[in-house]
Amino acid sequence: MALQKGDKAPVFTLNNQKDESISLTDFLGKKVILYFYSKDNTPGCTRQACAFAEAYREIAALGAEVVGVSKDSAVSHAKFSQKCGLPFPLLSDPEKAAIQSYGVWQEKKLYGKVSMGVVRTTFVIDEKGFIEKIFPKVKPDTNAAEILAYLRGEKG
Repeated sequence: MALQKGDKAPVFTLNNQKDESISLTDFLGKKVILYFYSKDNTPGCTRQACAFAEAYREIAALGAEVVGVSKDSAVSHAKFSQKCGLPFPLLSDPEKAAIQSYGVWQEKKLYGKVSMGVVRTTFVIDEKGFIEKIFPKVKPDTNAAEILAYLRGEKG
């Protein structure tokens, strides 16, 4: 069954781009903007990460932390993070543990070809570890702005 608003967010522990172990529970007391993306250094994922980097100060000022997750390695994340100047953790999930527990590993169709992959999805997790809002199939160019509007309490 798919995760829904109000569900307890699945807990995970993954390594970040510095190869440090990070758990979802490390962020209790803060909102977490948990975004899943498919691959480092691809055009859409780069635009999405850079948009979150640009919005990061305001997101942090609104009491939230941004965390990105993909199945890329910590080494790949380190290069991507450095290249884009990302001020937030990117978590490596090569076993797809978090990716699957959040239900974002799905069938995708591209140019008539069907494959399995990460469907770009962003979760807002509240200070107690519950899912507050789900943004499914987000667009890389508007996701950070949508999150900012949501955190500011703007209706969209």
